Amino acid sequence: MANHSSGSPNILIPPKRFTKLFINGHFVDSISGKTLDTIDPRTGDVINRVSAGDREDIDLAVKAARHAFDHGPWPRFSASERGRMMMKFADLIDENVEEIAALDAINGGKLLSLCKLVEIPVATNTVRYFAGAADKIHGTVLKLSKGLQGYTLREPIGVVGCIIPWNFPSIMFFTKAAPALAVGCTLVIKPAELTPLSALFFAHLAKLAGIPDGVINVVNGFGDTAGAAISSHMDIAKVTFTGSTEVGRKVMMAAAVSNLKPVTLELGGKSPSLIFDDFDVDQASDIAFNGIFTNKGEICIASSRVYVQEGIYDKIVNKLVEKANAWVVGDPFDPRVNQGPQTDKKQFEKILSYIKHGKREGATLLTGGKHIGQEGYYIQPTIFADVKDDDHSKRRNFWARYVIDEVQAIKRANNTTYGLAAGVITKNLNVANMVSRSIRAGIVWINCYSTIEHNCPFGGYKMSGFGRDCGLDSLNQYLQIKSVVTPIQDSPWH
Repeated sequence: MANHSSGSPNILIPPKRFTKLFINGHFVDSISGKTLDTIDPRTGDVINRVSAGDREDIDLAVKAARHAFDHGPWPRFSASERGRMMMKFADLIDENVEEIAALDAINGGKLLSLCKLVEIPVATNTVRYFAGAADKIHGTVLKLSKGLQGYTLREPIGVVGCIIPWNFPSIMFFTKAAPALAVGCTLVIKPAELTPLSALFFAHLAKLAGIPDGVINVVNGFGDTAGAAISSHMDIAKVTFTGSTEVGRKVMMAAAVSNLKPVTLELGGKSPSLIFDDFDVDQASDIAFNGIFTNKGEICIASSRVYVQEGIYDKIVNKLVEKANAWVVGDPFDPRVNQGPQTDKKQFEKILSYIKHGKREGATLLTGGKHIGQEGYYIQPTIFADVKDDDHSKRRNFWARYVIDEVQAIKRANNTTYGLAAGVITKNLNVANMVSRSIRAGIVWINCYSTIEHNCPFGGYKMSGFGRDCGLDSLNQYLQIKSVVTPIQDSPWH
């Protein structure tokens, strides 16, 4: 890989072949010849042009995946052999962590240091976790009526369509792909059009690891073309999608009207953090601040609603503003920086529009709210107070309100159509237990936030979706259960 023309250190542009589609083990141009621009959000400049797949390209990828599933070795390997190849895949990711981290940083505005130290290792550990689970998938013996013997088989569902988001391109690639690979499925993966570069590099590494052709196919493209083709394809047996609720609805509808394929949806959130007055103010403000400003706020679990018990409200708010003012925004390749640019111009403009709306609706802007610099998509960390519970601006900005007790906190926390995550900050075990059981969300953190691991099931309630990523439970989404029943003739034991 060559150095990026901007002159920033350690920034890499992928070779030309890593900007194509990856179908049936080969990098190929899209049938139409169309391309899409990948943008450096630090400047708004084009990094390079990537092949843009369409319905015809998805069809080719599905045919390759279907052939690999029906006739290829991957589902027929012993589970331990699949696990061995996945372990080699993980080793290759480790060996190329610098390149992968640089791709996600330049393509998505993510901190290079965080990608290297956290995100790529999380992706690698996810592969290893499910590689280890591959040979631990078992059916059960059934106790049936007199004269019958039964057992269940857990079989791979078939070709899986994975539509992954732009905010965590490497982690989400393997959150979807690793459990499906472990059980013997084959894949058609559509990375987000904003951040396709690391996905294409992963496809290259998969081939080096010995994963057979057709098992992993990566088709770049737009959601309304390539993504829609995956959702509606008659030969795809399962779709897993992470993204907005609006698009999730479209995925579900397309799956229903095609072959009624099952879907897993991990959608948006408007997650609350509830801070009670028995907790250390400095620690509580650290947890709340990191809960929203991690990954520049581009994270579905962001704790963008903070409810603080009345007695410590002013102290918490002051601490949050102090932290925001000390938060360094700049080039994500600079190790001194805490926050890089928003991923693209659309996200940048959307956030600024919500800030303007908050001001118009009378919310108190405590800090931030402005564009930084003359180029790129940098925004100051922004905090509002005095926001109405039903105000539209609460959907994207960080804001705080005070509450009197846990009953009021629960009521306000649940006053949303979403239910992805929540945080509870208290030293009182009874309060922690009561509140965590009462909040309608897929994951509740007590005295911490954003700690997602590969062995912890993750997903939402309500309009935040259904199904679970991560953990052994996620394997079931890629498996069919088949019951086998036979008669027992002339047994003295029946």
